[in-house]
Amino acid sequence: MKKNIDSIIEKLRAMHGEPRCELNYVNAVELAVATVLSAQCTDERVNKVTKDLFRKYRTFEDYLNVPAEELEEDIRPTGFYKNKAKSVKNIAQEIIERFHGMVPDDIDTFATVKGIGRKSANMIVGLAYGKPAIIVDTHMIRVTGRIGLTDHEDPEGIETDMKKILPQSLWTKFSLLVILHGRYICKAKKPECLKCLLRDCCDYYLGGK
Repeated sequence: MKKNIDSIIEKLRAMHGEPRCELNYVNAVELAVATVLSAQCTDERVNKVTKDLFRKYRTFEDYLNVPAEELEEDIRPTGFYKNKAKSVKNIAQEIIERFHGMVPDDIDTFATVKGIGRKSANMIVGLAYGKPAIIVDTHMIRVTGRIGLTDHEDPEGIETDMKKILPQSLWTKFSLLVILHGRYICKAKKPECLKCLLRDCCDYYLGGK
């Protein structure tokens, strides 16, 4: 079945409102840190932690210079806090050494930072700098596969396929809508298909997948 991407976006907007990231941030440094903390943690809990964290730490130098134990304590509620503190410090050090403490505004460049990866680079650069970006997280992989927008299961293949069917101006907005859809309706274990406006064009619901 050929998919009408404009109709899909319209229905995603009807279900979820305007495209949005549910992490709170005001700049690329904050979004980078929040993204690390969001691994295996809800955005709601991350936002509670970063409310105080972002007042205390303003730059990557601040994260690098604080004792590891203190940073661990500050981010403890997000879980896996020892690994996350180490990751934040490593990212901070590399960005300071390679980019003078500034998050690169180029996705391919930022993706080379250890601990970032392409998914996070797309998200951070796309949102913080307003660059067109396809954010391929677990929700994007699941939802696009279920709908039938791609046959790929690897992030690179999915990113390539989405770029073929979407104009650049919609890359980031579509990504955010799909992530919201995966979070609230097209859930991993039990998708709420009867609430979904995409039923009539979804391979998963129609039995094609």
